Amino acid sequence: MTTARKPYPSDVSDDEWLLVMPYLTLMTETAPQREHSLRELFNALRYVIRYGIAWRAMPNDFPPWAAVYQQAQRWMAAGCFEALAQDLRVLLRMASGRPPDPTAAIIDSRTLRSSPEGGTRAGYDGAKRKRGSKVHLAVDTLGHLLALHVTPGDVGDRTAVKRLAADIQDATGDTATLAYVDQGYTGDVAANAAAAEGIALHVDRLPEAKRGFVLLPRRWVVERSFAWATRCRRLVKDYERYAATLASFHVIAFVGYMLKHVAQIMQGA
Repeated sequence: MTTARKPYPSDVSDDEWLLVMPYLTLMTETAPQREHSLRELFNALRYVIRYGIAWRAMPNDFPPWAAVYQQAQRWMAAGCFEALAQDLRVLLRMASGRPPDPTAAIIDSRTLRSSPEGGTRAGYDGAKRKRGSKVHLAVDTLGHLLALHVTPGDVGDRTAVKRLAADIQDATGDTATLAYVDQGYTGDVAANAAAAEGIALHVDRLPEAKRGFVLLPRRWVVERSFAWATRCRRLVKDYERYAATLASFHVIAFVGYMLKHVAQIMQGA
């Protein structure tokens, strides 16, 4: 599909759109109230997340910002991107010769500094010395999204394990039995919360003779996943009024990277 405008680097490709369209079509294309192309609305949403603009700063060659915002809210409320992320992860795992559902996960968190929009729900993370929101992330051993949720920055990593472990099992169909974590997840609270969901925590510790940066086995995978997300400028700080929006924007960012890889596999098939 071509548009009258010049393309942006964040635009979805034809192959990617074939993959994503069935998940975003909440009603038929011939519905009388539809005024804007679904593909253009999706491109505009990707543009907002990738380049970190305010909604009202939407380029004039996209649909009006209000239309993009409203459609994005419908997609997020319907769980479209979570469903797409799960299916893309299965495709990428099978293409890599892995079973569809993983038995191991990697868990970590990062704290995003607050902005005036999200300041009312921000918390102070003493370990990172930041006030903001904390993104708790679980990925498989390839770095693909399994589960994600957002809390105030003062919520400890151990406290978040129970919900994250339940989300992991929901995403994998209870196949996960092991999760790699760092030393922030030590102790009985985290271990018992994970064990209640059938997951054993494996704490990767820094060597005692550490000097400088040390790459920990397995743990670097989730750090790379966070690095993928930070390429989206909307995700380098907490610019969102609602925690659910911040979580959904992270899911959309991960969907973008997985879409690209699946499309490349399709082209080479």
